[in-house]
Amino acid sequence: MVRPPADASEAAWVAFVYLRDNPAGPHDELWHHSAGCRQWFRLRRDTRTHAILANARPGAPLPGDEA
Repeated sequence: MVRPPADASEAAWVAFVYLRDNPAGPHDELWHHSAGCRQWFRLRRDTRTHAILANARPGAPLPGDEA
């Protein structure tokens, strides 16, 4: 989504800030283990079940990705 101009309507700003696609199924995310080792990692999670499907260090391919 493109950022609206500063003088855009309130509805345009609400849509830009709060409305996002929420696809069901596998989704790649970047997580930060803030309560533990404080490292970042990539995660593939199924948004329907919250099942963790794969994980990897940032910059590394997730298992199942094509190289």
